[in-house]
Amino acid sequence: MHKHAGGKLTFFILLSFVLMFRIYAQTEPTAYESVNCKPDSPLASSTDNSASSVFGTSTRLFPTGDKKLCIEYTDTVFPGDAAFIRFTLKGSTLENARAELRSPSVEKVLVSAALYKVPARQKPASTENQYLCLIPLSSWYEAGTFTVHLFYQLKGKREAHIEFPLFMQKKEFVSETIQLDGRNTAIKTDTSTVRKQQIERLNTILETIDYTAVYQRGTFSLPVTQKRRTAFFADRRVYAYSNGKSSTGLHYGIDFGVPTGTPVFSCGRGKVVLAEKRVSTGYSVVIEHLPGMYSLYYHLSEFNVEEGQIVGRGQKIGLSGATGLATGPHLHWEVRLLGKAVNPDFFTEAFPIDE
Repeated sequence: MHKHAGGKLTFFILLSFVLMFRIYAQTEPTAYESVNCKPDSPLASSTDNSASSVFGTSTRLFPTGDKKLCIEYTDTVFPGDAAFIRFTLKGSTLENARAELRSPSVEKVLVSAALYKVPARQKPASTENQYLCLIPLSSWYEAGTFTVHLFYQLKGKREAHIEFPLFMQKKEFVSETIQLDGRNTAIKTDTSTVRKQQIERLNTILETIDYTAVYQRGTFSLPVTQKRRTAFFADRRVYAYSNGKSSTGLHYGIDFGVPTGTPVFSCGRGKVVLAEKRVSTGYSVVIEHLPGMYSLYYHLSEFNVEEGQIVGRGQKIGLSGATGLATGPHLHWEVRLLGKAVNPDFFTEAFPIDE
């Protein structure tokens, strides 16, 4: 386990750090200045500073005429986590914006994600507009300096382009061999139409991005009160079948070793988008929290929610069990971002929207 550096934020001054941070804009800004984007600043996003653990307090501001931008991002990350970009704009709106993560060695786009508007919490709405982007980081990434390219277009303006470094730290993951009995071998190797259809439906859900689906604010909570873990995020696995054959895979979530019947709670506010019994994962629940962000709960003995239902953080959604492919009673908890598995623990420590 590692302690996240989520919260460290690089403070860029255009004139001094032009080699590290370059801006390409067809409409030239008239002046530049630097500020702290703290709650008492003109571009404060909230009266609460709970997001400082993600973005820190140092930010970059540069006016474009009478339009002011504040761009915050997490600059130091670990494989399997997520990178956050928060774009606050005063006096204008974004026509469109997207971020691209590029590899250190070649100019290859690894992930592309659109920014979406975060609804204002208070009425009347502020004159500021806030936009957000979450970039999933593969657990296979090696340590090094990646690059984030941010393309944005203000209302009535032409597209501008900023790039900045993302420092990927080294992280080690567990390797293990899972011995499967005849029952679990049959599930793991099941090629039935039913299983294929269930996999296709789940993948379609996890790849869906509803840009209006902003439900959760503040960090996630754990889905069970017990802390014992029997498997960790991104464990490198070998599945040893009962017939002597084997396969390899990645463990996409965290397993909590809890007895059958243990209450399971939603890690955050969201909409239930799947609640069904599946061949591989047994009684399963999937909850949408942000555009393209979902939490998953597998191997339940039962669930007490239905698809389309809005649930709150900490609300009971079912009981743990050992249904589907399971070597014993436990809860498998998983988080997906833009279809990619990311470390659930990360979101219990950092979240891009203030509570």
